Amino acid sequence: MKQENKNPEIRTWSDIKDRVYGEKGSERRDHLERESESFRIGLLLKKARESRNMTQEELGQLIDKKRTYISRVENNGSNITLSTLFEIVEKGLGGKVNITIEV
Repeated sequence: MKQENKNPEIRTWSDIKDRVYGEKGSERRDHLERESESFRIGLLLKKARESRNMTQEELGQLIDKKRTYISRVENNGSNITLSTLFEIVEKGLGGKVNITIEV
């Protein structure tokens, strides 16, 4: 059964973010977007590691980081430097980083 939209002003996820966190460019919305991207990076790294049947401990050994650090990165990709991101992906996982910048 499809749930009826009780607030016709809110139609999409973007509408919800606009209403709750402010429009794009506002400090609160920008913070949400950054946190969301950090979380997504962590999930992508975890998925890549798991697809190689590798434990956090094994990945950490390849890049000389502790398992707890790998866990923190996977659970919230924030506070990771670009050099560490490249090291995890290229040296640890044998992949390639592709970054897109939108202006």
